[in-house]
This record gives sequence, structure tokens and C-alpha cells, in this order.
Amino acid sequence: MEALPERLDVGVGRRVAARVGRRDTPQRRALTANLSLALAADGEPVDPALVARFVERGFDSYGQYWAEGAKLPAIDALTVVDRFIIAEGREHLDAAAARGRGVILALPHVGSWEWGGAYLAQIGLPMLAVVEVLEPPELFEWFAAKRRALGISVAPLDEHAGTALLATLHAGGVVGLLSDRDIQHNGLAVRFFGVPVTLPAGPATLALRTGATLMAAACYAGPGRDHFAVVTAPIDTARAGRLRDDVSRVTQLLADELEGLIRRAPEQWHVLEDRFAPS
Repeated sequence: MEALPERLDVGVGRRVAARVGRRDTPQRRALTANLSLALAADGEPVDPALVARFVERGFDSYGQYWAEGAKLPAIDALTVVDRFIIAEGREHLDAAAARGRGVILALPHVGSWEWGGAYLAQIGLPMLAVVEVLEPPELFEWFAAKRRALGISVAPLDEHAGTALLATLHAGGVVGLLSDRDIQHNGLAVRFFGVPVTLPAGPATLALRTGATLMAAACYAGPGRDHFAVVTAPIDTARAGRLRDDVSRVTQLLADELEGLIRRAPEQWHVLEDRFAPS
């Protein structure tokens, strides 16, 4: 993908993803279930034809995500800056960075967070990202090396991740945490799109314990080859009671913000597992 001419790379990614996405697979059924809730308003059922159109667009977007992510290391830094803008909330990010107590960006699997991380590195706010461990280890290291080349530090989601996060926040740095999936199955119960699920407690816990500013953010693809981000206002992390109660409250506030970011572009929500299936 790095070697392909521009546009051809995305075209290939979209065609492959669209072809795979047409099959009746667990991934297609999961995306259908997820988008049915993300598209709903006030709990009203959504037209199945509308959901089906968004599912097709979802696989198309997913192919674009992988193609652009693979291409990104071959794009020079000035082009990244030219093709990215923080459309909303830049003032929140700048104010949080100026506080010097660390910034936590809680991200949904929307658009391309790698583009956002590459942009932050170019404006002097390099990000540490905690990411799911891939097998085999050589594949994970390959992905990590590609992200480091973009200016994004990577820590695997394991027992050592907390140490890396605390060190970055204590130094006043930025950490990015993908927060709409409970990968470790040890999260807190919240309501997400009106349905009880669990979300990771890490973002809220870190903010409450360190005093870092917690904000939700999403990096969207488009228009064309460009990308843009939305950063929410800081989430209220003032201590109000017991730590566990505060973590639960803040995690629900975060879930509400993530909902809003996903609903801006549901077709770019790249979660191909049923987030709302009964456990």
C-alpha cells in the first residue's frame, strides 16, 4: 500500500472490504446490530433498509481505513499537516496541554486515530497509544514500528501498560486510549446507546488519580483524502465521593460523549463484533 499510487490504494481497500462485507458472516451481522442501535433515535426502531445501506458504507469505510493506515507511513509530515484539521475543540486540547498535568484522549474506533496521532506529533503533542496485542509478536512489532515512524509511541495492552501511561501523564504528555470496547472484559457497567454494556475503566481511573484532563475525541476520514478531528470539552473528573463511585460516574459521562462522536459518522464506526450482545 505504501508503494501504490494515491487513490489506487484506497480503491483496492474499498473493493476488497466491500466484497468481503457482502457475505453473511458474524462480522456483518455484528456491524448490523451495532449500527441498528447507533442509528436509532430515542429507542425507535430503524428502517432495516437504512441500516443495510449504512452497513455497506461501513465496510467501504473499513477498507479505506486499512488502506490509508497502511499508506500513512509513506506520506511526508507536511502533507499530514495539510490534510488534517481539528475542526472542533482545538481550544480544549491546547488548554489541557498548557495545564501540564497530562492529557487523556479517549477514542472510539471511528475513522483513523493514526492520522490524528501523526498530526499531534507534528504540532508538538506526541501521543502514547495503548493498543491491543496482536499475534504473532512479530506482527505486533511491525505495526508498532510503523506507528513509531509516525511519531506515535505504542504500549501493548498488558500488565505493564499502566506504568507507561503514568510516566507519560506525569511528564505532562498525551495518551490515547481506544475506549469503546472492553477488550480485557473487566470494565464497568454503563449505558451505551441505551443498552447496558461494559466499557474500560482505565480513562476515568487515570484522570481521577493523576489530575490529567480527560476528553473524548474522534478522527474522521474525509472529505476526500483529508481528515478532521473533533475534541470534546473536558469531562468533569472532580472527586465527589469514593473512588469507585467516581470512576463509574466519569465512565458513564465518557460513554455519553463517545455516543455523540460515533453518531456524527456511524458508517465510520469500525467495530465488527456485537457490542450489545448479552454476556
